[in-house]
Amino acid sequence: MSRSAQASTGGQAHHTREDLDDATVAAVGRLSEALECVERARGALYEFHQLSGHADLLLGEALEQLAEAGHRRIAAQLREELLGRNVLDGRWTFQIVEEYDDLYYRPFVEADADVRRRLTGGQRHVHEARMKARERLRAGRDLWGPGA
Repeated sequence: MSRSAQASTGGQAHHTREDLDDATVAAVGRLSEALECVERARGALYEFHQLSGHADLLLGEALEQLAEAGHRRIAAQLREELLGRNVLDGRWTFQIVEEYDDLYYRPFVEADADVRRRLTGGQRHVHEARMKARERLRAGRDLWGPGA
């Protein structure tokens, strides 16, 4: 492996992987990009989970306040209709998050890791490392040097 491929920043080697063809690097990079979208979707799902749970807690407080303000019948009706309600048929958000993690997220992460293990020796961001090297070369900078 060349010196530029072995240079490190923050203890992690740069991964130009000069032994790989451009098509393989691009395909593995696209797979990693897809995983990044899955990571973002998972984050949005967790945000949905937390917001829905917080809304239910706030609802409980609002129902207590309605009852204390003399609106017991309205509070009781809303408690029966909304408090602790499933967000999907038979499920709260934690169940949705768990199912997403088990059925989609974890298999996707494992597939990405397997492809990288088989094609890039497990190295991540090979495509991006090549982009960095090309841009720094074009700008006349040391490919892996410190600073700007």
